Amino acid sequence: MKTYIVNSFTNEPFKGNPAGVCITTEELEADIMLSIAKELGHSETTFVFQQNENEFLIRFFSPKMEIPLCGHASLAASKVIFERNQSLNVIHFTNIQNLKLKIEKKDDNTIRMEFPSYTTIPFTVSNNLLSALGITEVINCVYNEETQIMLLHINDCNVLQNLTPDFEALYKAHNSINGVLVTALSNKNDFDFESRYFWPWSGTNEDPVTGATHTFLAPYWGGILEKTKMSSFQCSSRTGFMEVELLKNGKISIKSTAQIILEGVLRI
Repeated sequence: MKTYIVNSFTNEPFKGNPAGVCITTEELEADIMLSIAKELGHSETTFVFQQNENEFLIRFFSPKMEIPLCGHASLAASKVIFERNQSLNVIHFTNIQNLKLKIEKKDDNTIRMEFPSYTTIPFTVSNNLLSALGITEVINCVYNEETQIMLLHINDCNVLQNLTPDFEALYKAHNSINGVLVTALSNKNDFDFESRYFWPWSGTNEDPVTGATHTFLAPYWGGILEKTKMSSFQCSSRTGFMEVELLKNGKISIKSTAQIILEGVLRI
């Protein structure tokens, strides 16, 4: 099958978040897709199956498990499809949860994705988890039920950028979440807020740039900043960026760019 490696949420090769993209000609068994995701070794690999001209089934796998929704792999798959089908400007993905995602190619070479908007509820974070992250003070702790991700709001983006978690201790500190997102107000002129995402429970230790967390991160910061349009920076070592907007239809849009760095054929 045609297979690509794409760097998402960046305008430079070897930055952003790398994803595998496999263009399938038939629906594959889950164990085969998981094996391919393990082999490629990225935080996610996505598998795309075309149903008609602009509608596609899409599934996402980390090296450990199937992930229902993944922003950077959706962006990566969209980049590949738009390059393979130059006449297309709008495509629609359907994921394993039957969630419909609308994707648009814009004139400025960006890609705009519509994702659901999720809420958060108050949550309690343990001292063991904070210690494993290297965090001593938290402004707020909330939880998103749809993604099973904990959000920790801290007061200094420099502290956020310099976090060096003990991932073995972090993994042992909780047993019922998929990941923990740490976020802070940005001190950069071009960005509103920053984040990093750690998920040793369900994927790799750290995801370089994470679109799916913005399904609840954007509404969270929108409420604090009283904004509907914001710029987000993920301050991992690879870094990445996106523009987010809270839409009147109750969804959010995520807009950014991606770079295809490898194209080949996978033999199974």
